[in-house]
Amino acid sequence: MKFKFTTENYKFTQNTKCEFFPCHKVENEAEFNCLFCFCPLYMLKDQCGGNFKYTNGHKDCSDCTLPHTKNAYKHVMSKMSMVTKIGSERE
Repeated sequence: MKFKFTTENYKFTQNTKCEFFPCHKVENEAEFNCLFCFCPLYMLKDQCGGNFKYTNGHKDCSDCTLPHTKNAYKHVMSKMSMVTKIGSERE
C-alpha cells in the first residue's frame, strides 16, 4: 500500500535567534524566510529577478527581500538551471 503525502515545510525556515534576524526590513517578520540566507542567485546578475542595484561596479542586494519571502523556494528553484549552467561553464 502506497501512501501519498505532500510536504512543504522544507521550503520555509526561520532562525529568530540569529543575531541579524531579520537581515532586511520587512513588514511581517512571521513570513521572513531564512532558507536562502545567502542568495544562490547572486551570480545571475540582472537575471536574478530581485531588487538590486550596482554600487561602485558591485551588485548590491541590500534592498532585496526576494530570497526571504514566503514563496522564495519556488522562485529560486525556477532559476537553478541558469545557476547550474553558469557553474558548469569552463573558462
